[in-house]
Amino acid sequence: MSDTETKPSSNFIRHIIDEDIRNNKNNGQVVTRFPPEPNGYLHIGHAKSICLNFGLAKDYKGGCNLRFDDTNPEKEDMEYIDSILEDVSWLGFEWLDEPKYASNYFGQLYQYAIELIKQNKAYVCSLSPDEARAYRGSLTERGKDSPYREQSIEENLDLFERMKLGEFDEGAKVLRAKIDMASPNINMRDPILYRIRKVEHHQTGNEWCIYPMYDYTHCLSDAIEGITHSLCTLEFEDHRPLYDWVLDQLQTPSHPQQIEFARLNLNYTITSKRKLKQLVDEKHVHGWDDPRMPTISGLRRRGYTPASIRDFSDRIGVTKVDGIVDMSTLEFCIREDLEHSAPRAMCVLNPLKVTIESWSDDRVEDLSAPKHPKDESMGRRTLKMTQVIYIDRSDFEEVPPPKYKRLTIDQEVRLRNSYVIKCNEVIKNEQGEVIELRCSHDADTLGKKPEGRKVKGVIHWVSEQYSLPAEVRIYDRLFSEENPDGAAKKHEDADSHFLDFLNPDSLMVMNEARAEISLEETQPGDSFQFEREGYFTADPDSGADKLVFNRTVSLRDSWAKAGSK
Repeated sequence: MSDTETKPSSNFIRHIIDEDIRNNKNNGQVVTRFPPEPNGYLHIGHAKSICLNFGLAKDYKGGCNLRFDDTNPEKEDMEYIDSILEDVSWLGFEWLDEPKYASNYFGQLYQYAIELIKQNKAYVCSLSPDEARAYRGSLTERGKDSPYREQSIEENLDLFERMKLGEFDEGAKVLRAKIDMASPNINMRDPILYRIRKVEHHQTGNEWCIYPMYDYTHCLSDAIEGITHSLCTLEFEDHRPLYDWVLDQLQTPSHPQQIEFARLNLNYTITSKRKLKQLVDEKHVHGWDDPRMPTISGLRRRGYTPASIRDFSDRIGVTKVDGIVDMSTLEFCIREDLEHSAPRAMCVLNPLKVTIESWSDDRVEDLSAPKHPKDESMGRRTLKMTQVIYIDRSDFEEVPPPKYKRLTIDQEVRLRNSYVIKCNEVIKNEQGEVIELRCSHDADTLGKKPEGRKVKGVIHWVSEQYSLPAEVRIYDRLFSEENPDGAAKKHEDADSHFLDFLNPDSLMVMNEARAEISLEETQPGDSFQFEREGYFTADPDSGADKLVFNRTVSLRDSWAKAGSK
């Protein structure tokens, strides 16, 4: 997919917005927001939400706010804020004005809470957490009123002020909305609006020791910012009555509309920030940006492009039904992008030495090859042909299987963009392993077919003298089960855990690879198609002594045919 304009895909949210515009609701304006909690790195599910919120705002000539939901400072960190800013910008989107924080509104939220108390619609509850859970009831049993529910307005105002001043311990008191303990929707059974947390906040320092809950903060932040369409995933559908209740009780600048859509679930991975953090903390992966992780930073390091992720988000669409998207859809999108944008190069992952005895040992011939076979504007690259070269071990068989089309004894192959060679002798070590091939070349086959015979195979190669040492990292699915969480729940072992299904072969490191000399100026983030091997991206670990490449994706989808490994 290119960055050129395409017609947006229709979906039920667009239908709602179109109807609102026809009715001149919100004066025909569309203002959305992306509200991440800075307690981890963003993942591919967040990328879908980013593309949806920012994309709708752009298509309807509106705006989208980036607002950090920073109401839980115990789990939040500036590292996460910085990573989120980078991810959203990298995906190609711009937010309105400066990034916003829910903490910007703490003063206003506190005053709104005072107003609810004065309306006798909120009260300070002193039940312990265990008692509160017991009073809450269940899906089949109605809740019971808190014994503190009928405290006077004056007493609630005094207690709430003392909560703010830090006079009570954490967990001793909370501010609750007074709604309906018999409601069939548990979210409406006097939900908590504020709790005590005596912890320093990354934006407000020690100014506050009470922090508002998400459901209370989110709707009011939307209203303060003039959001017209508040898009969230389906798990918040049962929270919408509370969203509307809070706004209905207060004189807010606006009353946004909450709309829910299905979240993105991708097979062979997980998209729970809590579980992703566990993978990082327990060192099952090498950080949040490990290329096996479904985080945006991990996908970026692996070589995925912003265009491919935007294309993926558009292809999977927006629905009201949860489902699991196949990883191959994401891989298809990056193949589509890199097929057109990635220059070609040769890299031998598992080198086997080849000596061309018909080639003089001091002869070096420059060969010209296109950087892209279908895009002449990319230019050409120079390959160095010498007596000693490397081919991949997989391209030679001493005893070939039927219909074998690569190098073997007395069988010819063409070296990519070079000559036809023939294997005459195999050199082995004491263990019987092939360590070198002695070959000859046909000097009359550069750029043309040999006379009187047909060469069936073409293999890639690099010069021994004019090649670069490289480390190549081959990535596979992070989990061996399509649905790691589901597999854990279905497993006969009651203690089964999603970590039990980590794929032990998710990373294979090839330390002895050799890359063609044209890659010597490669910078981290540069992507290439290594001919016959796949698409690869230079990793930040690359240094002057060795290039490091991550395989972004194979040339074709072999997983679908092979099945689970």
